[in-house]
Amino acid sequence: MPDRIDLRSDTVTMPVPPMLEAMVAADLGDDVLDDDSSVKVLEAEAAAVTGKEAALFLPSGTMANLVALLTHCGRGDEAIVGSEAHILHHEGIGAPALGGISLRTVANDKNGHIDADQVRSSIREAIPGTAEGIPRTALVCLENTQNRCGGAAIPAAEMRDIAEVAHNAGASVHVDGARIFNAAVALETDAATLLENADSASFCFSKGLGAPVGSVLTGSVEFIDRARPIRRQVGGGMRQSGILAAAAQYALEHHVERLKDDHVNARRLADGLVSISGIKLAVSDIATNMVFFEPEGIQGSELQASLAERGVLCSGTPNRIRMVTHLDVSARQIEEAIEVVREVVATLANG
Repeated sequence: MPDRIDLRSDTVTMPVPPMLEAMVAADLGDDVLDDDSSVKVLEAEAAAVTGKEAALFLPSGTMANLVALLTHCGRGDEAIVGSEAHILHHEGIGAPALGGISLRTVANDKNGHIDADQVRSSIREAIPGTAEGIPRTALVCLENTQNRCGGAAIPAAEMRDIAEVAHNAGASVHVDGARIFNAAVALETDAATLLENADSASFCFSKGLGAPVGSVLTGSVEFIDRARPIRRQVGGGMRQSGILAAAAQYALEHHVERLKDDHVNARRLADGLVSISGIKLAVSDIATNMVFFEPEGIQGSELQASLAERGVLCSGTPNRIRMVTHLDVSARQIEEAIEVVREVVATLANG
């Protein structure tokens, strides 16, 4: 039996020793009082790497996206999101519940793409004085990589086309870039290029980059100035958060280029899984660090439970299982995980 191999998510990583040392050595202040120098350094670096003027450090990606929506939209406004968007499915419907913001969907295809013409036809402009009370589309939200669509990396040209449609209609654009660096590495570009036409963008330090906690929201100075008190309203004001900022800064400076190793391991994993009778997946769909597959002839929930008993952890639904590679999973462990899956599938198939 192999050592525990945790493929549930890239959020399960542990801080590496140099990251822990950076946390201990961090210069601290009170960030709510705007005097934590470690947070300031991180925010400046995050803004620079995304091509934006300013940034705001937050506890989570969910809060970063919520603060973005609350800053861009007023009560009764509407935000367009993809039908498979993380904002729609996995963030506690925070924007409607806390901000009175309607979420209007446009279709993501199976590879995460959104058609700019569909966005154009979905944008609505409020007409004052009309009885219908049509909400104004204030924001278009994009996601890159697209989690539920297999970790798809969305090209800059597609994001630019949709942003142009939104801006021409008077709407702003926010990018949920939780794994934007995975997209940049996969597309052989940089985050700033992918986010060039966005008015705001968030990304996570605690996913592929391997920090324990934290996300950031970036945008113009004016936008971040408006977002800062909203962060406080939703409980995101942290005090000596330079400890966390130091970990995030280490991750940003040391763990971006190595994301390609995770992508190689994901492809290695997919190549192994597709050779197993009873596993269905399209290797060509593997773009970044996520592998989704469908069990055939066996129950997915039973497969997950049996794999967990053998030390291989995964996530997903009974019909669609997800495995995510990250810095705490080696190439050797990928090979071990493939063999465990092969043995478990054979055992379950034979009853």
